[in-house]
Amino acid sequence: MDLDMENLASPSDVSLTAESARLVKILLKRRTVAGDQEGSPVTRRVDWVSSEDFTVDEGERQIGEYIRSWELPPRWLHSLYFLCTAEEQRHTFHHYQARFSGPTADRPIQGTASVYFVMCESKVEARDQPVQVGFLVESNTLVHTPGATRFTEKWLAEVIESKTALRHATDAP
Repeated sequence: MDLDMENLASPSDVSLTAESARLVKILLKRRTVAGDQEGSPVTRRVDWVSSEDFTVDEGERQIGEYIRSWELPPRWLHSLYFLCTAEEQRHTFHHYQARFSGPTADRPIQGTASVYFVMCESKVEARDQPVQVGFLVESNTLVHTPGATRFTEKWLAEVIESKTALRHATDAP
């Protein structure tokens, strides 16, 4: 897969390549299957913007709106960033990262967990079709389709706990 990466957020986004490549691969595979046969939505359906009306800012706005529908407890704070655009012959992929943290009174400085999003614009399908969206949680391999998965705070907590355990294991003599 020959991706032309532009608008890279920063050199520290090393995980962008692995996480985003996995998302792109799954989204392309799903496009070849007739219909998304995941059954009825388990969360609020999002009417994603059409390819002709897509902008990076509109994509960020819609992802933010989708994240707010997750019904996470208020202690979970997040920030959302546009990472880059990757061009292919038939598709344009727009990559975003949502970084979450859940500070508590016991642990005011908490680790972070990221959720990576890709919005896929087709260059060959009708421009009035909505962009295709997928997301995955940091260090997980399962790609989710918005509306087909109920997001749970447990996923974020597990990522933070795993990072904390790894940090403690590497600090031990």
